[in-house]
Amino acid sequence: MKIAVAYASMTGNTESIADEIKSYLDEENLDYSVFHIPSDDFYAFDLVNYDVIFFGSYTYGDGDLPFELMDLYDEVEDEDLTGKRIGLFGSCDSFYPLYGVALDQFKERFEFAGATVIGELVKVDLDPDDKDLELTRAMVDEVLAIK
Repeated sequence: MKIAVAYASMTGNTESIADEIKSYLDEENLDYSVFHIPSDDFYAFDLVNYDVIFFGSYTYGDGDLPFELMDLYDEVEDEDLTGKRIGLFGSCDSFYPLYGVALDQFKERFEFAGATVIGELVKVDLDPDDKDLELTRAMVDEVLAIK
């Protein structure tokens, strides 16, 4: 099983969630590739190379997609992601009326391309706390179907 952890993080909050996923995958002795977008090149066509993708996006401002993920978002619909299992996570800000909308948009886009988004979307209000990290691990379990 090929696993990717791909995410964009502006303040480090989404990166903290990605770090929890990586730690958990390490504990389970699973191999994975990590892509911190935009520092690492990761495009929509790269998604087809993985069986499982843990994808993280923060929601910018009042419900906007992060600038660094807009091209990937636009290009996902051109890929055939049938059979791909995806877990979504990201930081949000409850100050804004549209909470975590970027994750909702990515869910719709991935499903349109044929992927199966599994489990609850892990929407974390700013910095993850212990409860958020437990939800993250539960999502990983569900996506991997290991427990």
